[in-house]
Amino acid sequence: MVNPRQPSTPAQVCVRHADRRTGLSCTRCGRPACPECLRPASVGQHCVDCVRADQRGTPQVRTVSGSAAARSSVPFVTYTLIALNILVYAVTAAQSRSVMENERGSALFVDWVMYPPAVAGGDWFRVIGSGFLHYGLIHLLLNMFALYIVGRDIELVLGRARYLAVYLISLLGGSAAVMLLAQDSLTAGASGAVYGLFGAITVVLIRLRQNPNNMLILIAINVFISFSLPGISLWGHLGGLAAGTLATLGIMFLPAWVRVRTPERARLVGVFALAALAVAAVAVIVLAAVSLR
Repeated sequence: MVNPRQPSTPAQVCVRHADRRTGLSCTRCGRPACPECLRPASVGQHCVDCVRADQRGTPQVRTVSGSAAARSSVPFVTYTLIALNILVYAVTAAQSRSVMENERGSALFVDWVMYPPAVAGGDWFRVIGSGFLHYGLIHLLLNMFALYIVGRDIELVLGRARYLAVYLISLLGGSAAVMLLAQDSLTAGASGAVYGLFGAITVVLIRLRQNPNNMLILIAINVFISFSLPGISLWGHLGGLAAGTLATLGIMFLPAWVRVRTPERARLVGVFALAALAVAAVAVIVLAAVSLR
């Protein structure tokens, strides 16, 4: 007796790899998938397309400042700023052939140091470039240590873009104060930006309802030193401190003060505050340059 031949079931193939046969399938959409295209789930396994759809539908985690939480906790911006400062210092040290007296004989130092009459003459890059110069190794190490300590935490709270904006606005604020109030000085160093970060982390602590007394004491000590010791750019420090503090207030507190209710509008208010401060600092620099001419 001959049994009739039963129709064979077509072999399943992966929906993403047509040349791969598989007996597995996604427990969510039911489509066949090879092991490479499946990911473990709480129940069964999901294909990569379903996993991506879930990720797109999940609300993005944001920090208290409203910025998107970084996927990595590595403070890349802080490390990049430190690396740039060290690189510029290495160039000036090589040009001057001195690690401790790098300002002597360095063409880069002469071209970038903050000298208001030179800025008024058209050397606008000194406004930013001077913030990456340092008078000697100790000056560099002190500023980079402070940047490393406070910068990492601020970057995680504000997010990389806003943190960089606060840093640069602090630098501009220090340069604006020098242009306006210390027009005969030769100023260099990241101190103005670092002082701005001191103000920024104080605002962050207050926003997080943490005790800011330690930072306030540190700021008071540094301001006292700036007043007491000769050769320190008092106005550069105070200008950076004011700019960094105001910039962070604009991000952390201004949206609540103007009663903005949606997160999207709150972020726009913060961006507007940063832009307004940057424009104000540039305006002061330009007006001081015009007066010097």
